[in-house]
Amino acid sequence: MVSEKVTLPPFQALVDEHWRDVARLARALAGPVDGDDVAQRAWEKAFAAYPNLTSAKNLRGWLLTITARCATDLHRARKPQTPLDDAPPIAVAGPEAADFPDPELWGAVQNLPERQRVAVTLKYVGDLDHHGVAAALDTTPAASRRLVSDALATLRTELGVDHD
Repeated sequence: MVSEKVTLPPFQALVDEHWRDVARLARALAGPVDGDDVAQRAWEKAFAAYPNLTSAKNLRGWLLTITARCATDLHRARKPQTPLDDAPPIAVAGPEAADFPDPELWGAVQNLPERQRVAVTLKYVGDLDHHGVAAALDTTPAASRRLVSDALATLRTELGVDHD
């Protein structure tokens, strides 16, 4: 099956008819700074591919698809930047146990293993439920319950508090 030669309008007619649409989409996808560059790149790609088109239907859609792909290429070419929210935490010295209302209790809390200490602090100082504690510790709610339970058992034993 031999494909027929498609009669295409002159490329300039295509530009005259659709340049606003291409520019608008490029700016929307790439921003006002890079939008003109994306539109220019889209026109370059369209010009190179234009003689080989096998259909003259929906030339506007064809141009906008090229524009969207050029914008995607621009975004992919950029070096990924780490959002500030993902910055590593800064280690700072915490308050001394004597600064708390019950220095004996907080001294015992400081002696807990790290995950237990963080879990019990999030639960009772941060007032988080076990789902919140689990999310903060990147674990499950069941594991959060176990960490808090073990921490409380250790504190009761260390402080000589009855379990009843």
